[in-house]
Amino acid sequence: MTDIDAGAGAPDLAADGGPGIRILAQFIRDLSFENPRAPEALRGGAAQPQIDLGVEMNARGREDGLFEVDLKLSAKAQRDDGPLFIIELLYGGVFQIGGVPAEELEPVLLIECPRYLFPFARRIIAEVSSEGGYPPFLLDPIDFAQVYAARKAQTDQQVGHA
Repeated sequence: MTDIDAGAGAPDLAADGGPGIRILAQFIRDLSFENPRAPEALRGGAAQPQIDLGVEMNARGREDGLFEVDLKLSAKAQRDDGPLFIIELLYGGVFQIGGVPAEELEPVLLIECPRYLFPFARRIIAEVSSEGGYPPFLLDPIDFAQVYAARKAQTDQQVGHA
């Protein structure tokens, strides 16, 4: 999930002693949109598609004391007769984090930072699906704390069985 070092050389963000998060950059690392059955799939009147959504978060420390966080969102819309569209977005950010104890850094990186990135990634997915000829695909809000807890439990269980 993470490859973090509690920030050797990071400028002190929280001079007042409280925690602080600052976004220094946001970017699309990778974007893919597949529309394999266009234009036939774009005709109206068909049944609502089944949507499968995937969410992943990753974080890593950098030598300059900052942190890179990636939010990977994937959506596949499918009907009985096959896929309509597949969107994969890897959206990243560079964060400066201060005033956070080392033991609390992983949850901040994998819960709070993706919360900052999500609205921008959601907009990109809506625009891409719209440009593909579909109504804008608006992702529902994601509970990143729940996703983090589920992934952590899964990792802990795998380590326990190793």
